Amino acid sequence: MIIIIEIADGPRPDYLGLLSLPPLLAAAFAGWRSVLITGAACVGVGVAFAVAPTPDQWHAAVMIQLFAVCLSTGIGIGVARFRGRQLEQLATLTHLASVAQQAILRPIGPQSGNLAISGRYVSASAEADIGGDLYEALDTPYGTRLLIGDVRGKGLEAVRLASGVLGSYRHVAYERSDLRAIVSDLDRAVSRSVGYEDFVTAAVIEERGGTLTVVNCGHPPPLLLRRGQVISLDPPAPAPPLGFMPAPPPRVERLEPGDRLLLYTDGLTEARRAGEFFPIQERAWGLLGHGTVADGLASLETALLDWVHGVLDDDIAMVLLEYTATRPPVEPATPSWAVGEN
Repeated sequence: MIIIIEIADGPRPDYLGLLSLPPLLAAAFAGWRSVLITGAACVGVGVAFAVAPTPDQWHAAVMIQLFAVCLSTGIGIGVARFRGRQLEQLATLTHLASVAQQAILRPIGPQSGNLAISGRYVSASAEADIGGDLYEALDTPYGTRLLIGDVRGKGLEAVRLASGVLGSYRHVAYERSDLRAIVSDLDRAVSRSVGYEDFVTAAVIEERGGTLTVVNCGHPPPLLLRRGQVISLDPPAPAPPLGFMPAPPPRVERLEPGDRLLLYTDGLTEARRAGEFFPIQERAWGLLGHGTVADGLASLETALLDWVHGVLDDDIAMVLLEYTATRPPVEPATPSWAVGEN
């Protein structure tokens, strides 16, 4: 475009100063070598216009404009090198944060007790501000127990708090027979570690002998997938997140063979495109109701990223369970009159 303007203006090189812009623009997205090549090309074009059609046009104004091109090239190289170092540092921080997060989120599944289990973490970060989403599944003397949670905030502080919650849960899940006692222990762990405005939403789930118990502390309710239907397991009464002394009432469901349960953090329900949220409840059965639980989560992740065109605002933790046990035969009740007879 600059060349066209200069040619249209006539033989006098009046617009060579505009050639200082391309190196600066290149510095915004290219490496310093590309800026150098761009600047050298601009200087070459400027010299060509200065000597054509006659070499007597090397007056002071032309020299100043060519110097401006060289100066902008040097500035662009400096900016590009600085930006490159910043990107390298950011990549290093992101890698370290991701390694720290992966260290605390151990792989879960594929089977625990009567449940087939698969977990998936979908990261939104192209930067170091990763989230504090967490999950864990444990086979305890009280049945299979699961925790899913979301720490308020982002970054390494969120990862640190998530690590503390998971460490506490991995201990008390084996010690407490009542899920509400587990919640109380986790609440104290959070209160010791954070300020007044910090908290952790969480849900603790237990499956024992085909009975599902859910206690929810301000977390998105699990979705139960049964025979083509999607049922939101809302708590009997709302409870605040961990850190605010929750006393959640349990919700109890009797599982049927083939039932699936989706646990997730709010990044899933808040993912949106053009202001429209991802319709998880409407699409859950079509995405999660077939194949293995790992296949279901892979399908959900693909559909989600397609919905948001690959750009997520928040990390997402997802766990999909399937009740694989078959119902034991029900023995007929002994008549009351037969009790005690030989």
